[in-house]
Amino acid sequence: MSEIVISGLSYTYPKAAKPSLQNVSLKIDSGAFAALAGLNGSGKTSLCLAIAGAVPHYYGGAMAGQVYTGEVKTTESGICEIANIVGLVLEDYESQLVTLTVEEEVAFGLENRGVEQSEINRRVKEALQMVGLSGKEKQQTAALSGGQKQRLAIASVLATKPQILVLDEPTSALDPEGASELYELLHRLNQDHKLTILVVEHDLSLALPFASQFILLADGSVEKAGSPAEVLQYMGSKQHYACSLPPLWQLKLGLEPEFSSFGDWKTDDEAANELIHCLEKLEAGKSA
Repeated sequence: MSEIVISGLSYTYPKAAKPSLQNVSLKIDSGAFAALAGLNGSGKTSLCLAIAGAVPHYYGGAMAGQVYTGEVKTTESGICEIANIVGLVLEDYESQLVTLTVEEEVAFGLENRGVEQSEINRRVKEALQMVGLSGKEKQQTAALSGGQKQRLAIASVLATKPQILVLDEPTSALDPEGASELYELLHRLNQDHKLTILVVEHDLSLALPFASQFILLADGSVEKAGSPAEVLQYMGSKQHYACSLPPLWQLKLGLEPEFSSFGDWKTDDEAANELIHCLEKLEAGKSA
């Protein structure tokens, strides 16, 4: 099982004036592709760190409540044990790259775990193939593009065979093409390898085509959680969130007061098909 179950989670960083997380309770299903949204300062990064065990084991501070990743309770397990279940890729992914070459980077975590060399070689090859970096084993990490460094950070995590992959703002430094390619990769990992994925994303249009669950944080608490359609519909009803909705959903919610429901749009093609169908019904009604 690779579900994430959080109950009554509150957390305050050392010397902080107020909690970063307050009474968070939610469940992310095993095998889900979950998107985490919210305004700046809503607690998204802190929640990722709590799921990965870095909060409170690395950062310290005061924590209450329970976090289960799979069958492991993070507050009662060491960070190394949690790391065998949860792979974390930070927004500043370059800070996670600590070696000189691509193959050394992917092997680094495995060597620290005492994995046999033959198994390390196999996993390095497999992880690089999964992220599209095969053939770059000897390349210097400093010479990689931003997108390639992002993929390398993911490969180094995938090589440890996590059940859960958590990514904090993975597209913040990528161009539109690189961002789309990254989400296609995450989708393949979710579908082909059954990885449970949680991704923090400010551009919801990137996550929308692939997400099965959406979570909206505000002031350190869960404001809304559910299907993408449920959460986006809710965000559309709140003025301070409406401008952050994907353009297709802004159009959808603007039209629906005048027309009937257009369904749950996830892609441009789905939006076009729904609109064409609606227009055909309107034309048929006029002709009757």
